[in-house]
Amino acid sequence: MHTKTIIATRESRLALWQAEHVRDALTARFGLAVELLGMTTKGDQILDRALSKVGGKGLFVKELETALEEGRAHLAVHSLKDVPMDLPEGFVLAAVWEREDPRDAFVSNRYENLAALPQGAVVGTSSLRRVVQLLARRPDLKIEPLRGNLDTRLRKLDEGGYDAIVLAAAGLKRLGLAQRIRAVFEPAEMIPAAGQGALGIEVREDATELRALLAQTIHTPTFLSAHAERAVSRALGGSCSMPLAAHAVWRGDTLVMDAALGHATEPTRPLLNTQVSGRPTDEASARALGESAAARLREAGAGSYLSA
Repeated sequence: MHTKTIIATRESRLALWQAEHVRDALTARFGLAVELLGMTTKGDQILDRALSKVGGKGLFVKELETALEEGRAHLAVHSLKDVPMDLPEGFVLAAVWEREDPRDAFVSNRYENLAALPQGAVVGTSSLRRVVQLLARRPDLKIEPLRGNLDTRLRKLDEGGYDAIVLAAAGLKRLGLAQRIRAVFEPAEMIPAAGQGALGIEVREDATELRALLAQTIHTPTFLSAHAERAVSRALGGSCSMPLAAHAVWRGDTLVMDAALGHATEPTRPLLNTQVSGRPTDEASARALGESAAARLREAGAGSYLSA
């Protein structure tokens, strides 16, 4: 192991909180000396276009992976929902940590929940997954793009650009901003993104000693849930231009997963929904569960949606 372990992280307040959380846990548990390497990614810089138009979620991790590749950092901490379904050759997801609240949050300065919004209200989100699910419940809404880190999005709401915005509850809670949440969407109302609320730790594949150490920190229920969820997207093509939701919940020793697919260019088309369940015990069986959900979505007509 290195005498000093360096974590590559984005420099947003939430990303730094997550990296500091991992740093403090590794120091407390293993006595490691850990430092942070703050970086700005292309995803942080390009704020005037939707991610699906400029290269997808990989824009948030590429610079961090370059730091790992060049040896300037040893691990990278990500919001798992921002990690592409297929990592570049030579990189692995060494650990998944326990989830915070995986739900989406309704944030507004004037309205208490989605139902309270007036006809034609403006709601901010750049997530295609959220767009199709919002319009499935309220086709009258005007959905406007909203990019930027969490503080930027809240500022744009406060400046009056939107009647409401939708954010991940996990980020708000981690930054002590839970009071901004007016309502949460239960998964039956809005299915979360694959891996939402969980932290993923990425390392180089050849970092065998570090991988062995990080394996001790895996939260197995979240690890299996997240791999099942991510497998749905991977099996369907895995792009962030795909309005796909996948969320798995443990009920005893059974993992129950709901998934939904919307139409990217006609967001008011009906959602395709499915539910699968199984008892995965390792990454392979978790992925198989996700692949079965993807197969059911294809049977329901996903092919014509994906071709869009």
